Amino acid sequence: MSDSTRRFSSRVDNYLKYRPSYPPEVIVLLAAECGLTPDALVADIGAGTGLLAELFLKNGNHVVGIEPNREMREAGERLLSDYPHFTSIDGTAEATRLANQSVDLIAAGQSFHWFDREKSRSEFARILRPGGWVALVWNERQVDSTPFLAAYEQLLRTYSSEYETLNHRQIDQQLIAAFFKAGTFSSRTFENHQIFDFEGVKGRLLSSSYTPEPGQPTYQPMLDELAAIVRTHQIDQTVAFEYDTNVYYGQF
Repeated sequence: MSDSTRRFSSRVDNYLKYRPSYPPEVIVLLAAECGLTPDALVADIGAGTGLLAELFLKNGNHVVGIEPNREMREAGERLLSDYPHFTSIDGTAEATRLANQSVDLIAAGQSFHWFDREKSRSEFARILRPGGWVALVWNERQVDSTPFLAAYEQLLRTYSSEYETLNHRQIDQQLIAAFFKAGTFSSRTFENHQIFDFEGVKGRLLSSSYTPEPGQPTYQPMLDELAAIVRTHQIDQTVAFEYDTNVYYGQF
């Protein structure tokens, strides 16, 4: 699917149930390094199902979630319905529909690699208040730290023709540096993990936009191989996904 804003429409349930959240250390970092306080207004760009927005809402922030995909946006609205300080907007990184100089912090969780970098940079500069910050966040799955993760990585390479081109690892530090003021930014990495049985691993796999879906010829062979991988590596019928939560933060 060429339109990146529609890629996750059929994967919302799995995304909501099986994607990892973000560790609370992210808030501690942004408070120490960027002056984040509970009074700050946060724009979560590419908010998806609200996983990153919830982290800021728990901190007491007002959060505006910007999400172009209707199904993802509505899932986020359901997830965050108990938070009165959450607002949801149908918008994009390139056209947020927010007012000039209206937000203190822009955050993007697992989404920056979908943006038009030049257009979104101009839009971010427009909506940020003077002295505002931008934080780009990814949960980056470790690919070879355990035999299970190495086998899972090979599964993706075998069954997904789009994996190499859509993988967010295509965004390197040089591209990130070009996005920030004078090419300067800081970064920090935190540990994160998930423990799953087979159904959880299956849901985690199918939450990715580049994996085959039901009806495609490689769908069932992929799931059969996944089941074999889990049987081989499970301990007490579970396996672990290990992540590096990478935070890149700077100013314009």
